[in-house]
Amino acid sequence: MDAAPFEFLNTISLGILSLFALYVAYKFLRAIRFVPQQSAYVVERLGNYHKTLRAGFHALVPFIDRVAYTLDLREQAIPVEPQECFTMDNVRVEVDGIIYLSVTNPENAAYGVTDYRRGAIQLAQTTTRSVIGRMELDTTFQDRAAISQAVVDVLDQVDHAWGIKVHRYEIKNIEPPRTVQKAMERQMTAERERRATVARSEGEQESTVNDAEGSKQELINQSEGEKQRRINEAEGRAQEIEALAEATAEAIERVAEAVSSPGGEEAVKLRLAEQYLDTVAKLGKEENK
Repeated sequence: MDAAPFEFLNTISLGILSLFALYVAYKFLRAIRFVPQQSAYVVERLGNYHKTLRAGFHALVPFIDRVAYTLDLREQAIPVEPQECFTMDNVRVEVDGIIYLSVTNPENAAYGVTDYRRGAIQLAQTTTRSVIGRMELDTTFQDRAAISQAVVDVLDQVDHAWGIKVHRYEIKNIEPPRTVQKAMERQMTAERERRATVARSEGEQESTVNDAEGSKQELINQSEGEKQRRINEAEGRAQEIEALAEATAEAIERVAEAVSSPGGEEAVKLRLAEQYLDTVAKLGKEENK
């Protein structure tokens, strides 16, 4: 009997057993998991949720347990694509933003929603459209914080069910149509020119007021100077009169002392007689002329 068919079957059997052994070894190796820091692995056993693996070394049951979801627990920045919105005054704008969130409950994030990232984006977009629809165009540029807070408040209502925590939502751009942008630029240019005109007018007015104030202060200084000059002259004259009076009083005192001294009276009479004779002589000269 030919042994070739049996050898062929043995070869095939050995090949199948080798592949099966490799598959079993692969499964055993896959049952050993090292979970990185800030990550979480959701494990299912026979199709049902079993447990959540945190950072560290873990061993699973081969062929029974499997890692169904791998979740990143770090804060994630999720871009929200631009979308068209209409303001209360019927102006079309394009709005985009960024959601900052993190996974807090891996089980809910895996089973509470199909895709928590996509769900958060959709909810942010619908909320943004709703909020902008209740605002006028000028208000949307001023109240970005109010729009962002409204989106965060809505996402907070589902964060427990979805196993996430929304930290903030930032609006990147609010783009109106080009025609509206040109109109806004013209309005801003007109406003800048108006402010420049007002500033020049206020400057000229302030300059006029300063000039008038300077002239007024100059007149006041001149008046104060003239007043002080007159006061100084009056004080000078008063001091002069006072000095003259003091000198006269001193002369009278000396004359009195001289009269009261021995022989003083005769000297005074002689002096008076000399003055009398001098006066008569002067009068005679004047009459002869």
